[in-house]
Amino acid sequence: MAQEKDFEGKVVLITGAASGIGEATALKFAERGAKVAIGDINEDSEKVVQQIKDNGGDAVFFKTDVSNADQVKALIEKTSDHFGQIDCAFNNAGILPKIASFIETAEEDFDKTIAVDLKGVFLCLKYELEYMMKEGGGSIVNTASVAGLIADPDMSPYVAAKHGVVGLTKAAGIEYADKGIRVNAVAPGVTATPLAKEKLEDPQIREEMIGNVPADRAATPDEIAETVLYLSSDKASFVMAQTYVIDGGQIAH
Repeated sequence: MAQEKDFEGKVVLITGAASGIGEATALKFAERGAKVAIGDINEDSEKVVQQIKDNGGDAVFFKTDVSNADQVKALIEKTSDHFGQIDCAFNNAGILPKIASFIETAEEDFDKTIAVDLKGVFLCLKYELEYMMKEGGGSIVNTASVAGLIADPDMSPYVAAKHGVVGLTKAAGIEYADKGIRVNAVAPGVTATPLAKEKLEDPQIREEMIGNVPADRAATPDEIAETVLYLSSDKASFVMAQTYVIDGGQIAH
């Protein structure tokens, strides 16, 4: 069966696409016809760009620290200059803090997590919305987490940041819904990204991570990517300001 090319003629901007969910999403967008711009601090994103090109697609990488307003603004401008347009954006860049109890969490770890995981999404939204307002519309998806809806122990900075992403998604979503711009978020549960795979190979850690997941497994990055593409597509034309949970039943358990 031929791959649906429902993003033919579209340009997608993705942050944090060097590996994991971002990489899987970039590859799927390209497979379905989109031109892909990647903004990431990790230069491994060049490998993803090359893979897209090797498969006959079009992609470009711009090194970007999403916590820096000037760099985010430049990312929007460079993408627009290179491809001539931006139709969809996936704000996925993020980091994990050191595992520590609330009172043992260092202030610098809290600040860094908030700067990348929350402020980074705010800055991307700010400049993407500004651009899309001028161009007459678009679709934006943010990466939140189940930690944006419930709390995990020893992860207070991440929980705070991801709750903030859910809030930003609602705020931007309702403010720009009548401007032709749809803003939504995905909230993945345990996902078998390269970093998580190492942890999942340890039986004790796996039990801690998967024990409350009724599906009894981690999601694949491709499974998260499929929801991102749905939310970015015309099929989700009336979906706005929502956070889609993809967690194998974890938070319902």
